[in-house]
Amino acid sequence: MKRLTIRSTWVVESEDGRQLGPELFAMLNAIHETGKLTAAATQVGLSYRHAWNLVDGWNGFFGTPLVRFERGKGAFLTPLGERLLWAEQRVGARLGVQLESVASEINLEISRLLVTTAATIRIHASHGFAVARMPDLLEGHERLQLDLRYLGSVESLASLARDTCDLAGLHVPEGRLASTAMARYARWLNPARQRLIHLVTRTQGLFVATGNPKGIRTIADLVRPDITFINRQKGAGTRLLFDQVLAEAGITAGAINGYATEEFTHAAVAAYVASGAADAGFGVEPAAHQFRLDFIPVALERYFFVCNAQTLERPEMLELMALLKSDRFTAIVATLPGYSAPRVGEVVRLDDEFPQLQAAGRRPSQRP
Repeated sequence: MKRLTIRSTWVVESEDGRQLGPELFAMLNAIHETGKLTAAATQVGLSYRHAWNLVDGWNGFFGTPLVRFERGKGAFLTPLGERLLWAEQRVGARLGVQLESVASEINLEISRLLVTTAATIRIHASHGFAVARMPDLLEGHERLQLDLRYLGSVESLASLARDTCDLAGLHVPEGRLASTAMARYARWLNPARQRLIHLVTRTQGLFVATGNPKGIRTIADLVRPDITFINRQKGAGTRLLFDQVLAEAGITAGAINGYATEEFTHAAVAAYVASGAADAGFGVEPAAHQFRLDFIPVALERYFFVCNAQTLERPEMLELMALLKSDRFTAIVATLPGYSAPRVGEVVRLDDEFPQLQAAGRRPSQRP
């Protein structure tokens, strides 16, 4: 099936109405990556002359250079050029998942108006790089489509309790932190009628600038007065995990400069650090690689889907489970640093995987 995609586009406009389009950012990024105007022009598909004229035109537009050239060394972004590039990347990281959710909703509405035999599986999940690649897994599939919405882990489980989604994303740290995490999620979990589907195992940790100029080594370094932190939003599973790590280390939230400053995705946190607006953030490893940051591992966690047991009997769910167990999904996970899928597609009972739920005498989920 054809799929609508929504992307953000920047237009920079001067007071006299002159405009610069999105090719500005493509060239800035290429120059930043390659360090040479010739290579940057090739990367974005422009002639060298056209690329040179663009750079010269930008310099005149802003009244100050965005790119500087050093004989024998190549091309480099000026502080203004770097700031523009990081601003565009931060906006893309912040809005990207929201636009994906809107596109998913619109695609679903369009499909209802078309003659289609495709069944829909509704997924509400905290943003993760494996989950974000699931639409790619279904590309070209005529019998199955996803309605993928990004919500925090708590919101996703609440959606499942209200029967407004079929699968809810849940990630739980391994080891001693698991019990604390499950205690926070327990309100929305019902071992009698829900099941867990293993998806991936992933590493969460600290994002720091390339070369780690501030010498950040552990969570304890975040309390230093020269360190500024960028956090995830309340309700996100990553925020819950970070709070657990702080509590285990005996660190209060108020001791961290920037704890109350929030972003809504792993990529947005990484972009914030890459822009120099913060010295450290917390999230999954692929986001650090995306923005060329150093990564300090802190915790290993498992990412699951939670669903009602009867949902697993639906034909579309059987098809999705087969796709998750396929070589194609294994290949997708292999491209994600810090990710693995040792038990992907395995279905287990909640209280078998997390006996503390049974020990706590968990009763049917409370509905909001």
